[in-house]
Amino acid sequence: MAHPQTEDEESVQDAASEESAPAEEAIAQKVEDALVEEVAALKDQLLRAVAESENIRRRAQRDLEDARKYAVSGFARELVGVTENLQRALESVPPEAREKDEFLKTLTEGVQITQQELLSIFEKAGIRRIDPLGQKFDHNFHQAVVQIVDPDNEPGTVVQVIQAGYVIHDRLLRPAMVGVAK
Repeated sequence: MAHPQTEDEESVQDAASEESAPAEEAIAQKVEDALVEEVAALKDQLLRAVAESENIRRRAQRDLEDARKYAVSGFARELVGVTENLQRALESVPPEAREKDEFLKTLTEGVQITQQELLSIFEKAGIRRIDPLGQKFDHNFHQAVVQIVDPDNEPGTVVQVIQAGYVIHDRLLRPAMVGVAK
């Protein structure tokens, strides 16, 4: 059987519990502060992880778009040579010869149609020809092959196009080979 507490024992116990109450509150406050800091740190980590995954998603989307746009670059670069050869073939037949020979006239028309169809396909694929005659030299799109003394043009102006250049969308496929005024 438990014996009843005396008044002295109760007062000692009350005094002890009053002294430990502030200590318990301080401990509870420290625990609460630590938990608040941990929640803030975890929230920060979560926000960073979400932002990183969004950046990765955007980067992957951009890479996919670039792959779609520029996947045919190598193939297009080779076909550019074909269209230039068609142009040279057309230029090699003098107009007088076409008028005299029906076969040459028909052949030339066929080459012209083939070249136009190829250029139409290029346009659909975002490939366009660079013809910089009369423009300022731009090292991003032109390759200077020769400097020409030309008092009629400002120095640095393209005065001769030796070989046309090509771009696919905004990227260079082949620079234009040019002569630049000196």
